[in-house]
Amino acid sequence: MSSTDLQPYRAQLLAGHWFSHLPCNLQDELLALAQLRRLAPGQRLFRRGDPPCGLYAVLDGTVRVGGTSESGKEALLMMMETPSWFGEISLFDGLPRTHDAFAETATTLLNVPQAALLALLQREPRYWRDFALLMSQKLRLAFIALEEMSLLPASQRLARRLLMIAEGYGETAERRRVIQLAQEQLALMLAVSRQTTNQILKELEAQGVLRLTYGEIEILDLERLRHAAQRP
Repeated sequence: MSSTDLQPYRAQLLAGHWFSHLPCNLQDELLALAQLRRLAPGQRLFRRGDPPCGLYAVLDGTVRVGGTSESGKEALLMMMETPSWFGEISLFDGLPRTHDAFAETATTLLNVPQAALLALLQREPRYWRDFALLMSQKLRLAFIALEEMSLLPASQRLARRLLMIAEGYGETAERRRVIQLAQEQLALMLAVSRQTTNQILKELEAQGVLRLTYGEIEILDLERLRHAAQRP
């Protein structure tokens, strides 16, 4: 598929901080190299240990990124939505995938294949820094999450995670008021029990901070949610 075919998606990608700050030439190169991938709900994109397959951007739908232990216990790291990019770790080290990625809903992805990316970077090594910035953003979020897990109570971690999701993990300027996320998924992200998650959400709902519906969390008072997320 040519870059012309993908031009309608440029506006979606430009809504994201990373892509919008790329040099125009690099934006054009990525669209020229990209292919579309469509996944059905529950379909696997890749598993931990799979060989590198390039860089992805979510155009529509949601990708669930995490891992599962031999006993079946799941760790949910992130739900990737438009216009998020992911998959850059294997671009740098050439090693197998570190986590599993599945389509949570019907999902459309833009995929820039690994070999094409490496060839581009061989021709234009100055672009390595742009991909390093994408990886450093994820690394920053990972360090923040590790610190919060050690230092903050579950109620604050939950409020902070809702804020991060509402703000697109810093990737978009738009603030979402309705988050499509089941309580079980939020519990997995925070590594707390479903019961604890439900209790905290019910308390926030009673305070008028949010409203709970099936599979969704609607933020009613963003400022009060920020206050609940503040460190002591």
